[in-house]
Amino acid sequence: MSAESSERAPHAGTGASYAAAGVDIEAGDRAVELMKEWVKKTQRPEVLGGLGGFAGLFDASALKRYERPLLASATDGVGTKVDIARQMGVYDTIGHDLVAMVMDDIVVCGAEPLFMTDYICVGKVHPEQVAGIVKGIAEGCVLAGTALVGGETAEHPGLLGPDDFDVAGAGTGVVEADRLLGPDRIRKGDAIIAMASSGLHSNGYSLVRHVLFDRAKMSLEQQIDELGRTLGEELLEPTKIYSLDCLALTRTTEVHAFSHITGGGLANNLARVIPDALHAVVDRSTWTPGAVFDLVGKAGQVEQLELEKTLNMGVGMMAVVPEESVDVALTTLADRGVDAWVAGRITDRGDRGTGAELTGTYSDK
Repeated sequence: MSAESSERAPHAGTGASYAAAGVDIEAGDRAVELMKEWVKKTQRPEVLGGLGGFAGLFDASALKRYERPLLASATDGVGTKVDIARQMGVYDTIGHDLVAMVMDDIVVCGAEPLFMTDYICVGKVHPEQVAGIVKGIAEGCVLAGTALVGGETAEHPGLLGPDDFDVAGAGTGVVEADRLLGPDRIRKGDAIIAMASSGLHSNGYSLVRHVLFDRAKMSLEQQIDELGRTLGEELLEPTKIYSLDCLALTRTTEVHAFSHITGGGLANNLARVIPDALHAVVDRSTWTPGAVFDLVGKAGQVEQLELEKTLNMGVGMMAVVPEESVDVALTTLADRGVDAWVAGRITDRGDRGTGAELTGTYSDK
């Protein structure tokens, strides 16, 4: 995990240089030193070596205990939410969003997260800024039970402004083949358990920013009574990481599938794990979306169906479980501090063209 580098010239002179082109190798080295303590906190016994190598190393002999290990991988970023972090000068939460986007995709199939790498692209290396981003990624990795084994910090002067940045990451997990979760396990009559989101998470920010800033002319510093804090604080609320909660469910009771509610909204993401012959019906009346969703809808006069196609509406993860597993599942999640409830059921598809739908009206309590 180091700043972009190149061979140094054999002697000083008046010719062009990497530094003159805008790349500060020394600042990159300083950033690496600052981030080391945070990366160390994510280490698992299988991780070999430390920062500074060309590749992260993970001891795959740990997989020998599996009969037929399947590796699961995912990659993602956090979209335009990074611009909120840039404007607020808060860099140590955006990493939680990155880990959630990657590792909660991996856990959907029942896989245990193993390791992750990150990519941080900046217009100019500010060591404290980069270290703050990595701090957030490392904290997120701890929450997901995964190791941060390496990454890259690249400085792109001229392409990005001096304070601009973006983040991306990739992760790997493992699941026993006969414990793979997904559509093949789902049965008619299964219950759909919803797990509450912490807010907007990391999706739909292009719509949110357009509505709140361009149309409603709101500011990040503005105190919003219904939110109980400033708009900026609400928009920067980190994405909840469900990885260990989902794995706890698979250990305590039978689970047929998970669905990570990200871009595209609740129905579209849930439909991805529903088999062709079956249909998921989710009852809106079982929960009340957080105030931020109402704020976006009213400020931009956004129709409910458009909101639901874009935002998570207060649900960040869903689990499909047999009816007899509901009580244990809800108790397990409650013990882990996860707000969860039965939000729907699996029925026959019939002549309905989609795999999932929302019915009823949101509760106003």
